[in-house]
Amino acid sequence: MKKSKVWLLIGFSVLLLGVIGGIVLGGQSASSIEYPEPPDEALKEKVNANIIHNENKWTTNNTHDGEIIKVDDTYYVFSTDYKVAGEPTPGIMVRKSTDLIHWEFIGRVFESVPEEAREWTNGASIFWAPDVVEMDGTFYLYYSVSEFGTKNSYIGLATSESIEGPWQDEGEVFKTTISDDYKVNAIDPGIIFDRDENPWMVFGSYQGGIFITELDRNTGKLKQPGDEGTLIANRGSQDHQALEGPAIIFNEDTDMFYLTVSYGWLEDTYNVRVGRSTDITGPYTDYNGNDLVDIQTNTGSPDVGTKIVGPYMFDNDSGWQGTGHNGLLKDGDDYFLIHNARAGHDIFWSHLHVRKMVWTEDGWPVVSPQRYAGEVEQPISEKDVVGEWEKIVVDRLFDDMRSSRALTLHKNGKVNDTDGEDYWELSGDNTITIYESIGNGEFMTTSAIVLPAWDWENWNETIVFTGLDDTGTAIWGKKVE
Repeated sequence: MKKSKVWLLIGFSVLLLGVIGGIVLGGQSASSIEYPEPPDEALKEKVNANIIHNENKWTTNNTHDGEIIKVDDTYYVFSTDYKVAGEPTPGIMVRKSTDLIHWEFIGRVFESVPEEAREWTNGASIFWAPDVVEMDGTFYLYYSVSEFGTKNSYIGLATSESIEGPWQDEGEVFKTTISDDYKVNAIDPGIIFDRDENPWMVFGSYQGGIFITELDRNTGKLKQPGDEGTLIANRGSQDHQALEGPAIIFNEDTDMFYLTVSYGWLEDTYNVRVGRSTDITGPYTDYNGNDLVDIQTNTGSPDVGTKIVGPYMFDNDSGWQGTGHNGLLKDGDDYFLIHNARAGHDIFWSHLHVRKMVWTEDGWPVVSPQRYAGEVEQPISEKDVVGEWEKIVVDRLFDDMRSSRALTLHKNGKVNDTDGEDYWELSGDNTITIYESIGNGEFMTTSAIVLPAWDWENWNETIVFTGLDDTGTAIWGKKVE
């Protein structure tokens, strides 16, 4: 064979391999995206009756009202006593992980509710909504016990030299009864430090709203005993307007405090709202400037608080309900939000969800539409964005499950209709802006961050976007091509 023919065959083979590679990779063979590794397939299970009585296999199952802390290279989640299909063993559940994806159930803090708390709450036998922080080499665990549906509630404190215990009960931090003059309900404690590293406790629920009060760093208890502090969130004077699960995080880049709370019922409509403030004691306002202390309307309006997580359903899946009561974590330069989530087809199966939290250009937190799988924020190219997507509008006016709808981002910059007025553009490393015509030459814009992700519904790598539109409504997208 002549030399020229050899080179011709080699060149043809290389070209053929390139074409095949492009087909196999869906036309994205040149993509340089670093995707997360596939999680353990056991985590696909939303409902698994075989593990009900085997705590070693619970992983994310039976997690409710979780709060998260990182100690050295390990993450810990402390959560409410909960068990599907039966009474939970009391004691504050503890799980740990080295990657925020695969979780190991490691036991409980106590064997029973301390006598003082049990007597105050007329025999309540389980713990609710703990939080744990480290101060000066000691771990402080705040727990709550309550007579269900009343203000007979008790927040207590336990301490330990090790995050895995043993724990010493230190007794009362704050307590309330149905007959006292306090507005707040002593439940759902969350600890946050101000700019000077002074500790504060945000707490409360349905009855009376969310309050914040300062703690004594030496004791971990109230700086001024009996002081309920300052009201920072409320849903009006109507009874049983769901509001609970407060948490606060500080962002040094924006120099602001962010308060998250949950609206809705824990089994289905649970959702997470956020407001921000330059001062730890508020006022906290949402994207539209509404004060989270919503007492001026007395309506319990769902339009207050920027909604960043809510019940949702992508295609090929039953979705998730009860997506509320969150915890917050700053881990180096990364931020994470954890929350409950209940299987769309069985509301009794509650799981731990961890989501990467990123920040819009104007300083608002938004979260990934997909559970965290190890993804890293990175530059995204236009060719990676072009294709078929699913879009979810996390509507702040409706707390029921939001379903996805099709979205096409064309190569020519158009959205859905190649000849229509709607269009999109990519700017910076990974910011997409979508322009949707509302007539008369005006557009509703959505600015979102594009991230690699693991597609938990279709079990493959993908990219997603998360952001806010001009009204402060969260918009999620997932590429499905």
